[in-house]
Amino acid sequence: MRTTVPSARLHQDALQFRLILAATYPFFLAAAALGRVRPVRAAGRPGLPAARRSVFGEARAMAVQAIPFAFMG
Repeated sequence: MRTTVPSARLHQDALQFRLILAATYPFFLAAAALGRVRPVRAAGRPGLPAARRSVFGEARAMAVQAIPFAFMG
């Protein structure tokens, strides 16, 4: 019994991931931009600036966190 996944399957999964990322990235970019315009109150000490990513980096991070749910099941 083989437990390894063929490389063609891995390539197909990677391609699907990139396609879904490209399709959903604009929505996450809009959400990140809205989050900058209307910031959420930070939980923590007031007055201390939180380290922030760029809007584009934040959108990519949100997309990369959400997309794996499409591959579950």
